[in-house]
Amino acid sequence: MPPSTSPEASPEASSAPPPSSRGSLAGAGWEDREPGTYPELMPERVSNLSWLNPATLWKARNGPLAALLGDPTGARRQQWVRGQVERGAAGEDMLIERDDPDTFSFLLLGDTGEGDAPQYAVVPGMLKAGAGTRYTVLCSDVLYPVGSADEYGTKFFRPYRDYDAPIYPIPGNHDWYDGLTGFMRVFCDAPEPPAPPRPRFGSAAWWRSLLWRAPAAIDEERLARARRMRDRPAQAARCPGPYWAMDSGPLRIIGIDTGLLGGIDREQGEWLARVARGPRPKILVTGSPLYVDGEHHPCPIEGGGTVDAIVRDPRNHFVAAIGGDIHNYQHYPVDVDGRRIEYVVSGGGGAFMHATHTIPPVTVGGVTEDRFRCYPLRADSLAFYSRLYGRRLRLRRLFDLTPDQAAAVIAARLGLAPARTAAAAEVTVRTRFVAAVLGVASRPGRRRRLRLPVRQLLTGVLSPGSATYSPPFFKNFLRLDVTPTEVRVRCFAATGLRPHELEPPVEDDFTIPLTDPALPHPRPAAPGADSTC
Repeated sequence: MPPSTSPEASPEASSAPPPSSRGSLAGAGWEDREPGTYPELMPERVSNLSWLNPATLWKARNGPLAALLGDPTGARRQQWVRGQVERGAAGEDMLIERDDPDTFSFLLLGDTGEGDAPQYAVVPGMLKAGAGTRYTVLCSDVLYPVGSADEYGTKFFRPYRDYDAPIYPIPGNHDWYDGLTGFMRVFCDAPEPPAPPRPRFGSAAWWRSLLWRAPAAIDEERLARARRMRDRPAQAARCPGPYWAMDSGPLRIIGIDTGLLGGIDREQGEWLARVARGPRPKILVTGSPLYVDGEHHPCPIEGGGTVDAIVRDPRNHFVAAIGGDIHNYQHYPVDVDGRRIEYVVSGGGGAFMHATHTIPPVTVGGVTEDRFRCYPLRADSLAFYSRLYGRRLRLRRLFDLTPDQAAAVIAARLGLAPARTAAAAEVTVRTRFVAAVLGVASRPGRRRRLRLPVRQLLTGVLSPGSATYSPPFFKNFLRLDVTPTEVRVRCFAATGLRPHELEPPVEDDFTIPLTDPALPHPRPAAPGADSTC
């Protein structure tokens, strides 16, 4: 099957899109320094979230505790869902029924709510490119650091107050750090279920309970004031629970809740298998992507089986699986028994940026580099982090790489052609050292001289402390245009620069056929569409 169609080649484009990061340095945001209008949307005072602050890490302690001493998420989720069904707020199938026509559009963005400049910088382009969309799906981590209801004002209601359509979220692990209390109160209007029984003395659960962060009390007056920022009838939305299925035009969109550790409980697994049946084309939305960073993570189901096995079952007719959690964009078009399933990571909706330059040459699920896409490009990611750590360590002369230098050293280390035409830049001992220290892999078969767990450190420790508050931000969101026969998916960039607010660049553009998933994509690849990241 051919690689994804490039945005420049799309015959459906009403006009030529602005240059993307694949076309020029200006398209990436490196040359134009005119800031956008997003600061006008922000509150007068903004507290920038720091993941280097011990107080922030202490608030978010439930995740490590669950990994170490057992995860109570499944049992608590079942309490929430059963409470919704018993009080008549949800049916057994957790179904949202909409009256969308067969041709319509919607937005999708993930990992949004740190409430700072990068989140608000996404909004102008989102409103521009999202004109005419019928709703938005939020994919993972609506709020940081712990999903408290009292923070929804500046991190959800205010940023999206001018988006005049419903928003349907699924939770991420950070929304679970307060037991999902804020999420369920805001989006489901659900009362908190009874506290679980006290664990047996001396058990792992008992030790966990000693340190477990309990949900904060909700300031109802403060939440009521926040709700007024999105209280127009056109914006009304009610979710049945933390996971749901939505019938929308020719599609069924299924959102699952992967909790704190990236799996789903037995009850949710049985529900997923049930609502996935049938010939209607389906898109899975998940807080934990199934393909990410060149690896396959099929998502375990308690008691056996995986989410991806359900997605791949031809009787269920899934055409795509889109996940958040990792804060960038990645696209893996995977051929499964003669069908194509589009696996996408879309977590660049506002939170700190996870590096892409740490992704090794892709060879997973039959997808190789000529069919893989990511945003930011690996070279832009490396240039971004080199400048950031050059400033933080006060070693700019050592660390700072230009985008062209970053592209040259990426090409040398990974054996990949640059995604855009770059000025000639020499690969030196310095640039190789910086690339190695910041986690760029070596091409397959080459012996690594610097054996440090840089990739894991950068993703798990250093990236969360690497937010910056001046453009370019390298955020993204998706627009999906649905017809009875296909879904067109475009990844738009949000850099925080004024030209990109007015005309958001398109970083990826591909089409999913709905009429017969066994057929290859009808659109030919554009010249140059096989350029790498």
